[in-house]
Amino acid sequence: FKVQVQVPLEIFMDTPLYLVNHGETGPIRCNRCKAYMCPFMQFIEGGRRYQCGFCNCINDVPPFFFQHLDHVGRRIDHYERPELSLGSYEYVATLDYCRDKKPPKPPAFIFMIDVSYRNIKSGLVKLICDELKTLLDKLPRIGHDFEENKRHEWNNKKHLAVWKLEWGKQRWNESNLLDQIPELFADTNESETIFAPVIQAGMEALKAAECAGKLFIFHSSLPTAEAPGKLKNRDDKKLLNTDKEKTLFQPQGNYEALAKDCVANGCCVNLFLFPNQYMDVASMGLVTMYTGGTLYKYNNFQLETDSPQFLSDLRKDIQKKMGFDATMRVRTSTGFRATDFFGAIYMNNTTDVEMAAVDCDKAVTVEFKHDDKLNEDTGALIQCAVLYTSMSGQRRIRIHNLGLNCSSQLADVYRTCETDALINFFAKSAFKAVLSQPLKTVRDILMNQTAHMLACYKKNCASPAAVSQLILPDTVKVLPVYMNCLLKSCVLAGRPEIPTDERAFHRQLVMAMGVADTQLYFYPLLLPIHSLDLKSDAVPAAVRCSEERLSEGGAFLLANGLSMFLWLGASVSPELIQGLFNVPSFAHISTEAISLPNLDNPFSKKLKHILEQIQSQKPYTMKLMIVKQREQPEMLFRQFLVEDKNIYGGASYVDFLVCIHKEISQLLS
Repeated sequence: FKVQVQVPLEIFMDTPLYLVNHGETGPIRCNRCKAYMCPFMQFIEGGRRYQCGFCNCINDVPPFFFQHLDHVGRRIDHYERPELSLGSYEYVATLDYCRDKKPPKPPAFIFMIDVSYRNIKSGLVKLICDELKTLLDKLPRIGHDFEENKRHEWNNKKHLAVWKLEWGKQRWNESNLLDQIPELFADTNESETIFAPVIQAGMEALKAAECAGKLFIFHSSLPTAEAPGKLKNRDDKKLLNTDKEKTLFQPQGNYEALAKDCVANGCCVNLFLFPNQYMDVASMGLVTMYTGGTLYKYNNFQLETDSPQFLSDLRKDIQKKMGFDATMRVRTSTGFRATDFFGAIYMNNTTDVEMAAVDCDKAVTVEFKHDDKLNEDTGALIQCAVLYTSMSGQRRIRIHNLGLNCSSQLADVYRTCETDALINFFAKSAFKAVLSQPLKTVRDILMNQTAHMLACYKKNCASPAAVSQLILPDTVKVLPVYMNCLLKSCVLAGRPEIPTDERAFHRQLVMAMGVADTQLYFYPLLLPIHSLDLKSDAVPAAVRCSEERLSEGGAFLLANGLSMFLWLGASVSPELIQGLFNVPSFAHISTEAISLPNLDNPFSKKLKHILEQIQSQKPYTMKLMIVKQREQPEMLFRQFLVEDKNIYGGASYVDFLVCIHKEISQLLS
């Protein structure tokens, strides 16, 4: 029997961690397996030695770290030391953990703007420049030891404005520079763009400055100019549902090599795309994914309606908690081992996870395989160590320790199963597989794994029941509904109506998501806001994502982390309409609005507060779409009612249950 444990590691959390500093000695580590000092180390021989909880090696305690043990064999300073009593903490790293054994410099940000004809004429370039004026004061700064100097360079021939930000002792009028960029390119007729050399230039600038950093690239078209990284339009619908469909997700050109170079130099790439046609996201987004960056996409960008979403994303991104030039290693106790890693990461070997940057919205999902005997008394131990450079330029090691119970009883495994983590793992492993396998094969594997898991439970754990009965363990009751949502997702659907770039974009987003984000992405939140209780702070209970739950007299809010809809039934009460929109009737509601008006009434204030709450917990800004029952935009909204059969032919939840029940019955017979 093989057990797979999926642990999504959210490396950068919001809570500050204790910082342990052993000076020039550095962190204390096991001589054999190199695990860091943690609560799993057992002190022996009066505190002079310790046994490693991961490999059982006996190590000497360094003289400076010695402490006596109490009557139960615990060090008397146990609760005073974070590394002995906490699951998560950080070490200050010594020069041995730094590039070329030199202390790192604080990371830099470089802003690179596509100034081709379309972006100038649409007003996008001016919008970006105006916003950067206000963002300069919001850039992350730690303490007062930063230098402030700014350097700019333009390369007119390549139609790009490049601007590098560092910190220094002088301040000068950067507003002038930002005012000049739109004017300098005001008369451009250049519509062809480059892309790979832009990343190369940014990486070289960081190399020259001998620091890690992040590129913010604002780009709007397929790079077709004669230059390295030139791409051709390969959006071929004839490849759908063939063995060659996987090539649509594979990068073309030399972007993989470029991504590798960026990771090696601690250069993270954030990409803001503004397409109005095919851009080859699979190729252009690859560098972003491998370097731990974030991909943003605003289709058919309109200044008036899309600026708030874009500017909110940019502001949030710049102020994220993050680390640079990171390497992650996962160690385990005997009996199981980490075998696969999924996320916005690069791997040069089978053990080291490399990230040019890692932020608070990224999670790495790790698959562990149980391949030897596990001890039920000591459990299974995991230690995740991330070496990184902080925003202040300090080299640190972030440690997360986790101890899991072991059981010889299969029923215990099912009883403690976490469906949300399972779906995160299945989604990432499937989205990784689409690069190398036909989509039908990927879908079949998912169906097969679901059926096997449930058949195994029915055969070994459930009380005897008729073959015709579908029996699901309590903890996995929602697994089929989530699995159906995954199978119907735009990445795995393979329908000509879904643009290839959209599928590549969603694939990349999910690969970097944590558990809470994949949960909401695959099964959206649907709130009946007509049931708001204005006398309490409570939010109405969410309802199932099905048309059956909608009512003509109701108003419903739907959110999945990327999109947000306010659906209004044709008979919704005039009081609700007046309270939210300040108009007299359903007919007067405008669906063009992208936000609710600020009105001084309890209903409006409460809904606004709920919207802000949902938004604050998610990395991407969700643009609000107002949908009226039986009007054209309702088609888009209905795609998110994931329990129903969708317009692209995806099965309803009930139909999927019937299908999975047949599979289970066949396996058991």
